[in-house]
Amino acid sequence: MKTVKNLLAEALQSMDNRIDTSFDRLRGNKIADRLFYTASALGDHGLIWTQLAAVRYLRATKRIDRKIAVRAVAVAGVESFLVNIVMKSIFQRKRPVDNTTHPLPLRTPLTSSFPSGHSTAAMCSSVLLAQGDSWWPFYYIIAVIVAVSRIYVRKHHPSDVLGGAIIGVILGVLGRKIHPL
Repeated sequence: MKTVKNLLAEALQSMDNRIDTSFDRLRGNKIADRLFYTASALGDHGLIWTQLAAVRYLRATKRIDRKIAVRAVAVAGVESFLVNIVMKSIFQRKRPVDNTTHPLPLRTPLTSSFPSGHSTAAMCSSVLLAQGDSWWPFYYIIAVIVAVSRIYVRKHHPSDVLGGAIIGVILGVLGRKIHPL
């Protein structure tokens, strides 16, 4: 007799497999490869979010905009520790098996799979950087591309990315509440 835990694990694995397989139609397309491999590389270690915070800081016309940029970088540091050190060590989920040859360079992660650090950083930073900014849709578009890139390049299960996105939004909202500007 299957336990509820086993049934949930099977349903999650089935969902992950269906979503991953749906990306196969797009994989190998030169434009998609360039977009998603580049997005994945820019998401490494939160690089793109630090750069976008710097842009927000430098284009700031008000002091609050500079504070928002600084807060985003500070909260991102806390988010990275919580996700990459604490949460990943608790869940210890194995990464997807990837026997494909990658068309572009790709860093091999050393941490476990759940939650996706790229997704958490992307959504957390977007929530923080979007505050009061007319560029707010841009942050979320970039966040979604970075998050989805991790499925595309087969470094995360789709559920890792979804879970990471949810956690990232929560951490971003908490960052805004703990340090309101």
